[in-house]
Amino acid sequence: MFSMLWRFFPGPAWLRIIVMLAVFAGIVYALVFYGYPWVAQFVDSEEISTVGS
Repeated sequence: MFSMLWRFFPGPAWLRIIVMLAVFAGIVYALVFYGYPWVAQFVDSEEISTVGS
């Protein structure tokens, strides 16, 4: 998977690393601010508190 991404992004190695970090940060941002809150509305809060118990 990593090698596929490495070949997909153009440019020298330092630019590829910066682009991969930016893409990873964008994915994390989208999950934290859009993905997880959307899923949280479907999960009952009692289920969350009893999972660790």
